[in-house]
Amino acid sequence: MSIALFTLGGTIAMAGAGVGGVVARLTGADLTAAVPGLADIPLDVRDVAAVPSAALAYRQILDLVDAAAEAVDGGATGVVVTQGTDTLEETAWLADLVWPHAAPLIFTGAMRNPTLAGPDGPANLLAAARVAAAPAARDLGVLAVLNDEIHAARFVRKTHSTSTATFASPDAGPLGHVIEDRVRLLTRPPRHAPLPTVDRDRLDGTRVALHTVTLDDDVALLDALAAGLDGLVVAGFGVGHVPPAFAPALGELAGRMPVVLTSRTGAGSVLRDTYGALGSERDLRRRGLVDGGFLGPYRAKVLLRLLLAAGADPVTITDMFTRHG
Repeated sequence: MSIALFTLGGTIAMAGAGVGGVVARLTGADLTAAVPGLADIPLDVRDVAAVPSAALAYRQILDLVDAAAEAVDGGATGVVVTQGTDTLEETAWLADLVWPHAAPLIFTGAMRNPTLAGPDGPANLLAAARVAAAPAARDLGVLAVLNDEIHAARFVRKTHSTSTATFASPDAGPLGHVIEDRVRLLTRPPRHAPLPTVDRDRLDGTRVALHTVTLDDDVALLDALAAGLDGLVVAGFGVGHVPPAFAPALGELAGRMPVVLTSRTGAGSVLRDTYGALGSERDLRRRGLVDGGFLGPYRAKVLLRLLLAAGADPVTITDMFTRHG
């Protein structure tokens, strides 16, 4: 049994407080040396990039998934990725959409850097390694393990800017916990088949925007936003509503590109057929918007961009959002 560990920087790898703040400089070897409990888990440590998670790109994550798949093909029981938490819910979801293996791929990070009292990075790394090595974690797809909780990448969200309990799955709850070094799974959601291989160059050229609707919003912003886009995600009020003036504008855009309707609330699904007023979910679906279901705006944007880069037609895009949402 061995676990491949890929490090991508972030708070978990930061140290050295100074005038300029903490800086990323801990290697994978440094990280593992700080966690005595890892001594009984063989690790193959691979430092990938020491960068803030805000600097990551789709191509990097897809390349990392390829490297993780090679590690599994080479005999690794599971894979752990450490990165900054700012974009972890998006990178884990992106990886989950294309991860083909039964072996677990675990994302983890930290909210408290090693210069603070009570850094959570070592505990999170140990828990992630335990899950990656656990037979019970197979066939669950990509997981996020933090604060001794195990979350499915398809559900997990960062819900607080500083709390060590920031990661939660509002619509589903955690899949399980790590208790006394034991992996305790409570539920096993079904996996979806991975998406087709994505052309990296085509992905780089695919442009998808996200617009979050606000009170007394300016519909003219859509015209400026839509220029040169391949797709648009709209985070509407509540169950999927927009100001009345937005409805015809979004309908016109939906005639030119996929427009996905999501909720800005952070939990729950957009509705399909309850409200009928101008700008309601029923009105917007009639105008051609795609129902995002339970997918929040960030996940919807990742899925739409991958589908467009793969050349998916409108019917396939709607079907895939129905499946994943």
